[in-house]
Amino acid sequence: MLAIRIARIPIAGCIVVILAATQASAGSIRAGRLGIGDSVMLGAKQELRARGFGVVDAVVSRQFYRAAPLVRYWRRQGRLPEDVVIHLGTNGTVNLTDCYHAVRAAGRRKVFLVNLKVPRSWRAEDNQRLHHCAKHFRNAYLIDWYGHSHDHPGWFTSDGYHLSGTGRIAYATLIKREVAHHDG
Repeated sequence: MLAIRIARIPIAGCIVVILAATQASAGSIRAGRLGIGDSVMLGAKQELRARGFGVVDAVVSRQFYRAAPLVRYWRRQGRLPEDVVIHLGTNGTVNLTDCYHAVRAAGRRKVFLVNLKVPRSWRAEDNQRLHHCAKHFRNAYLIDWYGHSHDHPGWFTSDGYHLSGTGRIAYATLIKREVAHHDG
């Protein structure tokens, strides 16, 4: 992130003002929200953007092991905001070590792990791993999408996990509410 610095230098009875654009200090964390996800989050991209997400980095078939490299990428770009929401695991299992790496890569930022509502054999175990990962860190929180959504079949398309129109709104609204609950 760029910061503007102003220097006033007296020269021969005049004051010259110099404006310089510099990188913000390494310790500063920009406000905002970033979503990292797969096709489920991608389906709700517009709804998340409308609820304050500056970037929704979501692609079809993304696996959880991509979370930490993506967090590091956004951090190197100077665009990793204070709130990072990760919703991955729909397309395969969540390795607890990968989850730990993703949260650690975020540094002091808050990381919100969205659990899974997917009719797959790994759902329950992945949701346990996400819960364990969130409990392992002071700056990580679990968003219980499964608990919030499993009694609402109308929120999903026929596959049982991609979002319908009402599901996209419910998903984005839950995430916004949970993130706001932890913002200070």
